[in-house]
This record gives sequence, structure tokens and C-alpha cells, in this order.
Amino acid sequence: MPDFRLRKMMLFSETIHHENGPPPATPRRRAAIVAVVANPFAGTWQEDLQSAMDDLKPLGLQMTDELITALGGVDGIDGYGKAALAGEGGELEHTALWHVPGGYSMRERLGEAKAIVPSAMKVGGLGTPIDIPLGHINAAYVRSHFDAMEVRLPDAPRAGEIIFALAMSRGPRIHDRMGGLTTAEVKGEDGLREPQYCVGGGTNIALNRYRRLRGGKR
Repeated sequence: MPDFRLRKMMLFSETIHHENGPPPATPRRRAAIVAVVANPFAGTWQEDLQSAMDDLKPLGLQMTDELITALGGVDGIDGYGKAALAGEGGELEHTALWHVPGGYSMRERLGEAKAIVPSAMKVGGLGTPIDIPLGHINAAYVRSHFDAMEVRLPDAPRAGEIIFALAMSRGPRIHDRMGGLTTAEVKGEDGLREPQYCVGGGTNIALNRYRRLRGGKR
């Protein structure tokens, strides 16, 4: 069993009241948690990495629980995302180990959320920042929840380490006004968009309109 020895965790939390516009009745909350762990595959070539994802599931659940607590509970959490950053000796594919345990943990705790969990992966050294993408938990096409939260640790990742990160949010961007599918229209059936946005064969109505504007060209 690979040893993802935990060095430390760190929480980042924001309460956003406005961005030079009219403050909404409810401020927006978003938070992220990162874990700095040893990368047991650093400096080596390992053909089979997939089995190690199961070893990271307990860490994913622990981080998810602490993140939900930091946000004051599950109620109202409607955005999520994940990221990973490998330090010296690691490869980009090592960060992909986080896809299942990171996403699985949040989906389980948030009631089987439907939308794909946005993800970012990179390789870097001490103090390298990483943007954790955020999207709506039940409909990836909800524009109001497209966002990213930057995290950075001055002393990580060291050589032979990897950073795993999760982020959640409550509410849309504080002054969202880009239109599109609204949270009120979300039914959480396909994780992308709502049935009323589709016609036979899964063709999107918006795509049909675009094609008509172009004279039927695809």
C-alpha cells in the first residue's frame, strides 16, 4: 500500500460581501482545504497507479468533512471543485490520483451531486499557486457558478510531496449577470443542463439557434 503520509492541512475561507456593486442580502461563502502529503511515486516510474486511488478515499472524506464544517454545514452548498499539485520528482499523472477520491468524497457528502467536479492539475515547486475551479454541483451549464479559488502554500509542495485540494461554495458569483441556465431551473437530472433545454436526439436548443444564425452550417 502506498504511503501518502500527511504533513499538514490548511483551510482557506472567504465571505464576499460585494465587488463594488450593490451588496446582496446574503454574502457569498467559499472555502478550500488542502492536504500536503508524501508522494510515494515521486522519482520513479509506476505503471499501475489506479489502485492507489482507493488508498486516498479516507483522506478525501476527512477533507470534505472539515470543509463542510468550515462552511457551517451542508445546507446551501451548491458549488464544488478539486485540484492537485505535484512537487519535484512527481509527474502530472500523479495528480490525477485525486480524480476519484476527491470527487467521490464530495458527491457522497453532498447527497450524490450530479455534475462533473471541475478539476485542475499541475506540477510546480514551493509556493506555486493553483486555481481550484468551481462549478454548480448539479448542472455544469449554470454560468453563475463558474469560478475559481486560488490557493498557495509558501512551504509546499516540497520535493517528493503532492498537494491535494478541494473547494466548495455557497451561492453564485456575488454580482453574476451573464444569464443562461439559472439555479431555479436546475433539476439535477443529467448533471449538465435541463430537459427543457434539449430536443430529440439530445440536440441543444441554443445550438440549433446558433446554427440557424449561421444559415444551417455546423
